[in-house]
Amino acid sequence: MVPMPPLSLYVHFPWCVAKCPYCDFNSHALRGELPAEQYLAALQQDLRSWPAEFRERPLQSVFLGGGTPSLFAPDVLARLLELIARVCSLPADAEITLEANPGALEHGAFAGYVAAGINRLSLGVQSFDDDRLQALGRIHSSADALRAFAAARAAGIDNINLDLMYALPDQPVDGAVADIERALSLAPEHISHYHLTLEPNTVFYSRPPALPSADLAWSMQAACAQRLSAAGFLNYEVSAWAQPERACRHNLNYWRYGDYMAIGAGAHAKVTARDGQVFRSARAAHPREYQRRVAAGVAAGDLQLVATADRPFEFMLNALRLRDGVPLAAYAAYTGLAIESLEPGLSAALQAGLLDPLSSGRLRASDRGWRFLDDLQVLFLPSAAAAAGGP
Repeated sequence: MVPMPPLSLYVHFPWCVAKCPYCDFNSHALRGELPAEQYLAALQQDLRSWPAEFRERPLQSVFLGGGTPSLFAPDVLARLLELIARVCSLPADAEITLEANPGALEHGAFAGYVAAGINRLSLGVQSFDDDRLQALGRIHSSADALRAFAAARAAGIDNINLDLMYALPDQPVDGAVADIERALSLAPEHISHYHLTLEPNTVFYSRPPALPSADLAWSMQAACAQRLSAAGFLNYEVSAWAQPERACRHNLNYWRYGDYMAIGAGAHAKVTARDGQVFRSARAAHPREYQRRVAAGVAAGDLQLVATADRPFEFMLNALRLRDGVPLAAYAAYTGLAIESLEPGLSAALQAGLLDPLSSGRLRASDRGWRFLDDLQVLFLPSAAAAAGGP
């Protein structure tokens, strides 16, 4: 039997109070009453549809993402987590994360979410500047974010991430740093620090706001990184900073090419079968279509085989986002392929000084490769290998 990668579970909740103009996630503005019971029933049926060979493997993490999962009351999430514990193998120490919007927490106190089993919170703060929040179309204020953080701490949540963005409309460098300073004053365990980008099929893409130049955005990133490092946070992934030993276990599993089941509208999964074959699946994206298909007993997301030729790029696309990379042995363990399958990209990356020497025992971007990560990752595309006459 092939050694199995670690396994996680992702659950997608597709509704938000309002759709942010920069968001390209599978989220939908709520129209009318939240169909909580109907959606819970669909999630439960979806989970049971997963083959037992995956459900019986221990889950190292569960991530309730969205959309805005905190629109759902604690008792709804409690029933979902109870089912997960019944039909899957859910260890007592599993990391269970809830994404929450500070402006969409009216349906339940944090104590209720803790009682349901949540032990990690990710708050979508984005900025502590009310003018920037308004420009981003957010429905909360800086004061709402501070109250939400305090309430989470009072409820006993000792593992909190704050999502922040920089290079916001009309934002100066000191404004981006001020957001970091305000976040650090709260002493969270984790900070996700994202560059605002204009994604297709968003309002901002069709009607772009006045954004900082690329040089100014780089200055923001550098200044914020310096402050986070000085505060003892580790930049363990491109956009992720954590106090020592507080990295997000769920996201680490993604970046290490681990396995993850997924349920919910638009949810994507990647799993490894007992014979070593790797599969992906995607649920129907629209909530109504997703619920219709599940209720009809139609497979919510058929498993599709990942071609052997695609595994090297998939692995490196994720692993190289980690500042410390991954052990060399992890490549064969998670892809079932020999290290030679990374050629000719591997040799090209080493020759260009974008990867640390393999004598380090790791597949890891060099300092130069970290600075030019996109250029490094593209070397492992199957099309790049074919152009170079590789396998």
